[in-house]
Amino acid sequence: MKLATYRDGSRDGQLVVVSRDLALAHCASGIATRLQQVLDDWNFLSPQLEELSQTLNHGKARHAFAFEPAKCMAPLPRAYQWADGSSFINHVQLVRKARGAELPAHLYTDPLMYQGGSDDFIGPCDDIVCASADFGIDFEAEVAVITGDVTMGSAPDAGLEGIRLLMLANDVSLRHLIPAELAKGLGFFQSKPATAFSPVAVTPDELGSAWQGGRVHLNLESVWNGKRVGLCDAGPEMTFHFGELIAHMGKTRNVRAGSIVGSGTVSNKDWSRGYSCIAEKRAIETIESGAPKTGFMQYGDTIRIEMKGADGMSVFGAIEQRVVATAA
Repeated sequence: MKLATYRDGSRDGQLVVVSRDLALAHCASGIATRLQQVLDDWNFLSPQLEELSQTLNHGKARHAFAFEPAKCMAPLPRAYQWADGSSFINHVQLVRKARGAELPAHLYTDPLMYQGGSDDFIGPCDDIVCASADFGIDFEAEVAVITGDVTMGSAPDAGLEGIRLLMLANDVSLRHLIPAELAKGLGFFQSKPATAFSPVAVTPDELGSAWQGGRVHLNLESVWNGKRVGLCDAGPEMTFHFGELIAHMGKTRNVRAGSIVGSGTVSNKDWSRGYSCIAEKRAIETIESGAPKTGFMQYGDTIRIEMKGADGMSVFGAIEQRVVATAA
């Protein structure tokens, strides 16, 4: 099934069920009003939502209406936890090589991860608001999952079983703020503004055979200012699958229902596939010619992030954002 959250004036919005083709929606208020309610009582509420989803997909839902992504908040507008991995090792290697930094000793055995702000996610069509274009504004196209409860010390297989929903993310980075923050030794903070997520979150079964081994084997498209700059395969080169990322999170703590885990920037060794963030393009330019040529995003720039299935249909809907200045 596919779920979304419509704006209704509240912090957590109104849960809606969306048809497989993203054409229609139906309020889920007779079952649950918010997605977190469903995550907290998944075994009882999700079958009821699935039944509504089937009715909607068969054109028999009496109160269906046209689905409008512009009315969406993030599927989970605020979460108990947002942890983003860096599971595409090619991305780590490129960015660090370009700046002459050493690679972590346990790069292939221990996932890199940071914990971001989860109190103020933004919707798929919301602006990227930034106080200064000099901050080095960059998009980062990713895949993310929403979990149920996963107990501390769980193995990766248990982590996979804890995945409830998948979605896309634009984990915006302010690149020029990162070096000073990392130099302090405690990681990202101001350099990671609000993250945007796709209009809908989907259960793993919606992906069919594309969901294999805790990875999404589909292409993730990034379109910057109307030009496709990336069509990267999100599957084979994901070194740590989502079960391993969740197990990494849970090494010393419980992972509670409503936690969101990101894959990190989707990246491929085949440079002809393009890039899922500008920093990677600049890294390639630096490696090839000694200096970057591509600038970061400016006010007025747009970014569109989308993933299509084997049938050519959009799986999650598109993230479509514009960069704007902070209001005076």
